[in-house]
Amino acid sequence: MAKKRNINVKNNSKNNAVNIFVRYIILILIAIPNIYLFYFIFTSLTIYPVFYFINFFTKATLNGTIISFGADNIEIVGACVAGSAYYLLTILNLSTPNIKIKKRILMLFISYLTFLILNIARIVFLSYLIFIDSAYFDATHKILWYSLSTLLVVIIWFSEVKFFKINSIPVYEDVKFLYRKSLFKKKR
Repeated sequence: MAKKRNINVKNNSKNNAVNIFVRYIILILIAIPNIYLFYFIFTSLTIYPVFYFINFFTKATLNGTIISFGADNIEIVGACVAGSAYYLLTILNLSTPNIKIKKRILMLFISYLTFLILNIARIVFLSYLIFIDSAYFDATHKILWYSLSTLLVVIIWFSEVKFFKINSIPVYEDVKFLYRKSLFKKKR
């Protein structure tokens, strides 16, 4: 009986090590092209809804990444799309162990969709401030970009942790597991 349990523990350790390896290789492969993948996917998903919202309230035209309405123009640049925020959500997800693949994919989808909707709302709100020629546009833009975008990622992640009942800590649990299995651990 003890021998069978020992084999299961070895197999489980091997599976955990492979799981860690695969998750971190995916993160590295996504990062190699400078997270271009996120900008490729989310640029159009950001521009078109913003354009349709603005066009619903006032006549607007779209030329590439520039939306014109009245005498005003906005350009949806990479920073507006926030590809790095999507990558950070991906890092948090993939660096957290003990999540089944279906749940992991669902969590990624929900986090991306939530951030996308909130980001579109942010850009539409800022467009409104431009449209009404608000003196607070620059300050609001900086506050929403520098502090709110990071805060949104943190809020989205912690909400998912609570909702999906995740008990693992990103990166830390993987490092702890690898240390326990390493040659660096002192023998007792």
